[in-house]
Amino acid sequence: MSTLSPALKGAARIAAYLKTLPDAPGVYRMLNAAGEVLYVGKAKSLKKRVSSYALRGGHNDRITRMISETAEMLFVTTASEIEALLLESNLIKRLKPRYNVSYRDDKSFPNILLREDHPFPQLLKHRGAKTTKGIYFGPFASAGAVNRTLNTLQRAFLLRSCSDSVFESRTRPCLLFQIKRCSAPCVNRVDLGGYHELVEEAESFLNGKSQAVQTDMKAEMTKASDAMDFEAAAKLRDRLKAMSHIQSSQGVNPSTFDEADLFALHSEGGHTCIQVFFFRAGQNWGNRPYFPRHAADLPSAEVLESFVGQFYDERIAPKLILTSEELPSCELLAEALALRAEHRVEISTPQRGEKREIMERALTNAREQLGRRLAENGAQTQLLEGVADVFGLEQPPSRIEVYDNSHIQGAHALGAFIVAGPEGFEKAQYRKFNIKSEELAPGDDYAMMREVLTRRFARMVKEEADVTNADNIRWKRPDLVLIDGGPGQLSIACQVFADLGVEDVVLVGISKGPDRDAGREHFYMPGKEPFRLDHKSPVLYYLQRLRDEAHRFVIGGHRKKRSAAIGANPLDEIAGVGASRKRALLQHFGSARAVAGASLADLMAVGGVSATLARKVYDFFHPT
Repeated sequence: MSTLSPALKGAARIAAYLKTLPDAPGVYRMLNAAGEVLYVGKAKSLKKRVSSYALRGGHNDRITRMISETAEMLFVTTASEIEALLLESNLIKRLKPRYNVSYRDDKSFPNILLREDHPFPQLLKHRGAKTTKGIYFGPFASAGAVNRTLNTLQRAFLLRSCSDSVFESRTRPCLLFQIKRCSAPCVNRVDLGGYHELVEEAESFLNGKSQAVQTDMKAEMTKASDAMDFEAAAKLRDRLKAMSHIQSSQGVNPSTFDEADLFALHSEGGHTCIQVFFFRAGQNWGNRPYFPRHAADLPSAEVLESFVGQFYDERIAPKLILTSEELPSCELLAEALALRAEHRVEISTPQRGEKREIMERALTNAREQLGRRLAENGAQTQLLEGVADVFGLEQPPSRIEVYDNSHIQGAHALGAFIVAGPEGFEKAQYRKFNIKSEELAPGDDYAMMREVLTRRFARMVKEEADVTNADNIRWKRPDLVLIDGGPGQLSIACQVFADLGVEDVVLVGISKGPDRDAGREHFYMPGKEPFRLDHKSPVLYYLQRLRDEAHRFVIGGHRKKRSAAIGANPLDEIAGVGASRKRALLQHFGSARAVAGASLADLMAVGGVSATLARKVYDFFHPT
């Protein structure tokens, strides 16, 4: 029987790979006996880098633990060290290994899009792939920052925000025109030339030429006032006021650079906050805090470098990146980001001047944000410990899922769950389910809950059974499942778990008491009598908050689904009726309802509508 320590066993296992490893750049993965990825690293020479782990001794506690847990290694050779760096960032972000720096990145950053595929360009919020033809401005730190800026831009430049279908079907100005946030090009309140002047002004303003735009507008206002055209002068005054509001709300606006992303790191007690600020066109477009997970003994510069590499894994880096710490492989990272961005990227740590002043303010933000986070986490830990005591869990839950349904007499039925854990609500993990069963009776809440739980946990069971997909599990196993409902809903959940063979997940039903009063909730668990918590219990408040969040999420999804159904145009469902034919029909008849009531002869009289298409439209609304 072997008497080697775990660390020496791990080192011996790693050493076995050295005979076949090339002296070439690449990426390596260290896995434990269960196949979980412990660490992802890059190397200029795989052979030399991996040999350092095979040494017996000389490692810090973190590396020693990692080596002791290593049972297998995987390798990928690359053409260059730059390619290895890019692949490493991608794998860390996707696999989130325990011993790497990793951060939660729930969604892409929003942009403002000025479309160019329509005679009257639309100004709107855009998130995701930049496939629509137009000019993109961003990124902005949050949807809220974009919405506030868009609202003000509408007042300043009067550009439309409506969709093309709404634009084409308008017969009179909408409310936005009445409140002076649109110039109403849909009903010819502004001609094409005048509208394009507004577009050019908006584009110049968003490109950082705000002073020139404001100067020209002030001159126009003075000219209108001198000509006694006080209504036009007042409109220009309001637009100038809106522009000033944008600039004042953006806080610090730099004068020594136009475009940059700024990363400010503050660490305390083994925890880290990184504040990311976005500067575009000489304007501050907001900031967002991140809290990367990492080993407590990892140097701040290494944490920041790994974070920056992952941050730009799916984003294009700007020409200038400012960091609060000097990155160990600064030049290599800059070269890798430039390769992806197809323009030169500079990474620097400001030491003096305006850039340093802005960095100091960002560091203050990071320090204060981390302080708030640590205080919240302390309270959150206590609450989760209380939840474990209430429901008899062996340890505080790391993943809680809360389920709820929503419908109106069975219509637009939707189920959903939210996720919470030690770091609060994990909104990237929220999921909605459109109820698909055709056999379900309208308003059958039990059947809806059965469908949602079956679909969700069947996916989890399937993923867990697929050993080849262990690195990429999306449907994670919860520790605690809360069902919004009483013993009936809980019984359905127990049946689903039994059918799927799901064990080691605690099920709890939570229902409001008499008169649906908050604070009088009853809790139901399999094999136990219903019970209540003290109405002043912090754990009760926490559980109410979880249930209310699930209710908010599912109700919001239901309302969107209902609104989409209300706003749906039946013409969209007819094969062969594209945008131009739809526009022609609506302009001729005035509404989809009038099209539905039109005779075949009337439909054939519409310009651009052939006899065959007219028959299709008529038959759609008059099925035999």
